[in-house]
Amino acid sequence: MTPEQARELFRAGTRAPTSGFSAGWTQANLIALPRDFAYDFLLFAQRNPKSCPVLEVTEPGETSAPRFAGDLRTDLPAYRVYRDGELVEERTDVADLWREDLVAFLIGCSFTFEAALLEAGVGVRHIETGGNVPMYRTNARCRPAGRLAGPQVVSMRPVPAEQVATAVRVTSRYPAVHGAPVHVGAPEALGIADLGAPDFGEPVEVRPGEVPVFWACGVTPQAAVMHSRPPFAIGHAPGHMAITDARDSEFLVP
Repeated sequence: MTPEQARELFRAGTRAPTSGFSAGWTQANLIALPRDFAYDFLLFAQRNPKSCPVLEVTEPGETSAPRFAGDLRTDLPAYRVYRDGELVEERTDVADLWREDLVAFLIGCSFTFEAALLEAGVGVRHIETGGNVPMYRTNARCRPAGRLAGPQVVSMRPVPAEQVATAVRVTSRYPAVHGAPVHVGAPEALGIADLGAPDFGEPVEVRPGEVPVFWACGVTPQAAVMHSRPPFAIGHAPGHMAITDARDSEFLVP
C-alpha cells in the first residue's frame, strides 16, 4: 500500500509493527521534545549519527513535515509518552497531548534497507514470522550533548554466516538509515546477556549456522530520554514507525 493508505489505516486504529509495510517507501523513528531541548537533541544526533540520522526536523508545534504529509499526532500505529523520563502511557493517538512547543524529529530507520536485504537473498526473520524486530540496550555509551546522554540501542537480525558479508555490503549503502552493522557476533561484547529477552520488540530465533548481526537503532533517542529525564517527550512505539513520503532509493548511495 502507499504511505497515504498505510497512514489512513493507522489513523483508523490499526496497530501493528510496520516492518514490511509500503515496500519502497522510507520509514522513520519519531521523537518529539520541548523546544527547550531541541538544540540539545540536534547536537546529540550530530554527535551520534549512526544511531540518530536525522531525516526531518519540524518547527515548534508543527504536525507534518516535507517528507511526511500525514499527521505526526495520529498517523503512526502507536506512540509512547514520557514524563520526567518515565514511560507513562502507550497509545494510538497523541493529538490531545501535542503542544505548541514540541519539535519533532524523524530519524532514519533500519526497516528502510530490509527490502534491499531481501532482494539480495538475505532473509529477515521478523518479517518471516510477522513479528517485531528485537532491540537491545548496549553497554556502548552515546556521546553526550547538553542535557542528553544514554546508551546506544541496537536492532538484531540473524544472518547465515555465509551471508554476513552480503548483509554488510547491502546495508552500508544506506548510511542515512543506520548503514552497516555496528557489531557482528558475540552479543556479550555489547553487554547483551540474553538475546531471548530484548529490551524492545520481540525475540526471534537464531538458528544453527546463523550469526546475530546488530545495527544501530533509532530507539536510541528514547533511551536517552529515559536516562536524561526531560520533562516531556513523545516517541513512536518501537517497531511502529512513521511511513514517510520519501523513497528508499533517495537514501541509497552508489
